[in-house]
Amino acid sequence: MEFFLCVIGMVMIVEGLPYFAFPEKMKTWIKQIIEIQDGALRRFGLMLMLIGLGLIYIGKQ
Repeated sequence: MEFFLCVIGMVMIVEGLPYFAFPEKMKTWIKQIIEIQDGALRRFGLMLMLIGLGLIYIGKQ
């Protein structure tokens, strides 16, 4: 559980960094993301999850 909380904390830091460092650009990016079709966002999300799973697999070796 301790490791899990550390991982979640790291993810939150990485996710929050762009909003802290570039708030104006994040607003522009969010407006652009709204215009992307749902299917394309799902494929992108799936790709990111598979890459993340692969990285975890490699890291556990």
